[in-house]
Amino acid sequence: MSDNALETEFSDLLFYIKDKLIIGLTGGIGSGKTAASDHFMKLGVDIVDADVIAREIVKPNSKTLSKVAEQFGADILLENGELNRAKLRERIFTNDDDKQALNSIMQPAIRYALLEQLNKARSEYVILSAPLLFENGLEKYCQRVLVVDVPVETQLQRASSRDTVSSNHIQSIIDSQIDRTTRLSKADDVIDNSADLTHLYKQVTQLHNKYLTLAVG
Repeated sequence: MSDNALETEFSDLLFYIKDKLIIGLTGGIGSGKTAASDHFMKLGVDIVDADVIAREIVKPNSKTLSKVAEQFGADILLENGELNRAKLRERIFTNDDDKQALNSIMQPAIRYALLEQLNKARSEYVILSAPLLFENGLEKYCQRVLVVDVPVETQLQRASSRDTVSSNHIQSIIDSQIDRTTRLSKADDVIDNSADLTHLYKQVTQLHNKYLTLAVG
């Protein structure tokens, strides 16, 4: 598909999502964004997850994966044809040019898939979940932005425990994301996830009722 044809399809998809209430959901690593989106899903809300889409578009034999292999070499693939995520992650964390090259391939494909899924959503409102919502400019598709927030110290503790990696590695990921103060300044709604899951679920339910009212209105 040519760039012009792709842009035309982007415009068409944007036209169709204009009448949907889209809530952008974001938060730093270890904030509990996934726990929040899972509870919204249990309440009957359609979730469009940028992380899931990013994995789906680089399945073996996909056009996007072929472009990645062409850019970074065939050794970026595993023997079974899947993307060697660990190797690619290492490349982009140590080389800004490689990171930009990957983004130039991935972001248009992710954006198109996001818009397709948003267009297909049928719940009263839809959640667009993306850890890099602001960094990738995805907030422009949303009417409101919800940030799941915890102190940086909590991010380090939870993410290190969950992913069994060093706190230094988690800190490097935090440093690569938008800072907490800026993220909060861009939020329309905030969930404080510094307590337990019961506290998180209560806030999600309250916001769900609020968003239903906004969608109907």
